Amino acid sequence: MSPRTKNWLVTYVVTALIFAALDVAWILLVANPLYQSQIGGLLAPRANLAGAVLFYAIFVAGMVHYGVRPNSPDATLRQRVAGGALFGFFTYATWALTGFAVLKDFTALVAVTDILWGAAACSLVTLVAASVLRGRIRKVRPA
Repeated sequence: MSPRTKNWLVTYVVTALIFAALDVAWILLVANPLYQSQIGGLLAPRANLAGAVLFYAIFVAGMVHYGVRPNSPDATLRQRVAGGALFGFFTYATWALTGFAVLKDFTALVAVTDILWGAAACSLVTLVAASVLRGRIRKVRPA
């Protein structure tokens, strides 16, 4: 395995763990109560585990690629966090505004909250992951 691939995979795992911890807290403390009060009739009795796993696997890859950028040693922390924020904003806006546009009882409050969460969560996860991995990120030079 090349050093660049190994670096990317290590970064993926670290980013996934940070995001999982943050998102579980968000879901339990904010999202579940908000969703129940605002769009409870749209919710399934249980989450679809396969869908959730696929979302997290793909979403974390996007955060690593657009935010943390482990194989871009010259990117500043500010550039990484901005990339993460934009990734979170655009991806969560896609979901939230589509839901707002096509689901009968999807509220503006849920849409705005989700969009802000996406940008904030990706910013924070990128900041923490890039800070934790800064020595690893600085060592890898583009091929």
